[in-house]
Amino acid sequence: MPSILAYQSSEVDWCESNFQHSALVAEFYNTVSNVTFLIIGPLMGSLMHSYIQKRTRYIYCTLAFFVFTGLFSMYFHMTLSFLGQLLDEVSILWLLASGYSIWMPRCHFPAFFRGSRSQFTCMILSGTVLVTFLSLVRPTVNAYALNSIAIHIVYIVRLEYKKTCNKQLRHMIEISVLLWASALISWISDLFFCSFWQRIRFFYLHSIWHVLISITFPYGMVTLALMDATYEMPGQTLKVRYWPRDSWPVGLPYIEIQADDKNC
Repeated sequence: MPSILAYQSSEVDWCESNFQHSALVAEFYNTVSNVTFLIIGPLMGSLMHSYIQKRTRYIYCTLAFFVFTGLFSMYFHMTLSFLGQLLDEVSILWLLASGYSIWMPRCHFPAFFRGSRSQFTCMILSGTVLVTFLSLVRPTVNAYALNSIAIHIVYIVRLEYKKTCNKQLRHMIEISVLLWASALISWISDLFFCSFWQRIRFFYLHSIWHVLISITFPYGMVTLALMDATYEMPGQTLKVRYWPRDSWPVGLPYIEIQADDKNC
């Protein structure tokens, strides 16, 4: 049995042809497209600094997991190694779990937590640690955990969308879902229709997935922050701004906290 560090020791192999541009990089475009994670993570940490200082500095952990996801994905696509696959999937698990712990609205906690975020966070982190260890024994466990968390987040966002009158929040949810759906279509197309894309020599859909999902992250982060503010920051007014300029037709969203003496 090949070492988990060996090139192509993973059973996963995406549609891009291997070693076409370098003898050291298995999937060139799938590797370099992860650079967007390394840029957007630190940038969002800087843009969201004032919000993070008022809400919780644990958000920096979420941003760190986002960067690690990009780094481990680069390593995985460069080597197609089993270790790279595990690191890639586990980093995504911790990214989702950290955001889930920070921004899940208290009203959606199981009743036995009585609104205690610390207890809820302990449960999520304990479960994440357990799944991480189980992934080493049975890697398919990680896929179930990722899907479970992602589906529940989508469900909660849908509930909040139906009950909110906040135009900023509704707009952010709509854009986030559109970006996420576009990214998912790229991922599915690359996985299930590879023979077609190879016939027309278009091998870049998984690379496009990386770029789209990394852009989706700031929108999702701002969406969750706006949802969360209703419950955790009732005395603050949050305004959505865009980098590099609000007037540009496209940009990365972030939160600016405005002075507001009123209580909701």
